[in-house]
Amino acid sequence: MKIGILTSGGDCPGLNAVIRGAVIKGDSIYGHEFLGIKDGFKGLVLDKISKLPRKQVRGLAKQGGTILGTSRIGPFEHGGSERVKEVMAKHGMDAVIAIGGEGTLTVARMLHEDGIPIVGVPKTIDNDLSATDYTFGFDTAVSIATESIDRLRTTAESHHRCMVVEVMGRHVGWIALHAGLASGAHAVLIPEVPVTIEQIAGWVKATVTRGRAPVVCVAEGFTLKGDQDVVAKGGVDGMGRPRLGGIGEQLTPLIEELTGIETRCTTLGHLQRGGVPTAYDRVLATRFGIAAVDAVTKKKWGTMVALRGTDIQSVHLSDATHEVKSVPYARWEEAAILFG
Repeated sequence: MKIGILTSGGDCPGLNAVIRGAVIKGDSIYGHEFLGIKDGFKGLVLDKISKLPRKQVRGLAKQGGTILGTSRIGPFEHGGSERVKEVMAKHGMDAVIAIGGEGTLTVARMLHEDGIPIVGVPKTIDNDLSATDYTFGFDTAVSIATESIDRLRTTAESHHRCMVVEVMGRHVGWIALHAGLASGAHAVLIPEVPVTIEQIAGWVKATVTRGRAPVVCVAEGFTLKGDQDVVAKGGVDGMGRPRLGGIGEQLTPLIEELTGIETRCTTLGHLQRGGVPTAYDRVLATRFGIAAVDAVTKKKWGTMVALRGTDIQSVHLSDATHEVKSVPYARWEEAAILFG
């Protein structure tokens, strides 16, 4: 078979490990050929395609980013499914492996429904896909956020300041929850659990009373409970989804005003996407790549590889995209015991 591989949506540590795992197994075990599709679905409809031989993926497991490039441009703005079929036919492409998050896999599902042979691989630092226990990239993002908060705590203690640390996650709080717990943050604010600015100020004051410098870890999609107009505004991306970010800067003066404590904000932003993947993410991504080639070989079209417990399984793309995997309230409640 001749298989095209693309990476779409936000970049993420571990993408190259998926590509490497798929190409090596596909070449050595099945004798498949591979084509690299540049810049996601945009490259598929604009015919930015070249050969992807085994020698080109050597040593990729530890490399961050994606050698194929990525974009947030969907195919339906450039001819849709018919254009995809036309380009695939031109290159003799028998199937597509699409590596991406919720937006990418939704597009993959739509293409499958239009008769295109496609298999998905879940990628997102946000860990918000409902059909898999974890996605690669999440562990790396949490590790970077945790280390960053550890560093910020030392400067906060030195100056007796409150530090607000904004992390990614879109509309779920998995990164904030895990990084906040791991670093011992004194408050963790997530989109699933709105709280009032008075409650946040209470946690900050309680921390100061104990002689500590407060650290507030906030997910970019968090909003305050009540009538306060604290909403991140950043336009929309190429797939029409709102760009988030800025909630930390908006909370900082409110906390300082209510507590009288000097408060500073650090937004980690794309630091969480960059650099080399953790060992866990390298292993998971490689396993996903290997399993994706198996799924293509078995012609399991319209499916996605997923982690269930310690096993890699195939699930329907519709199962992965019908709802976002949110943080259960009980998980946040566990962390809240440690606040203040």
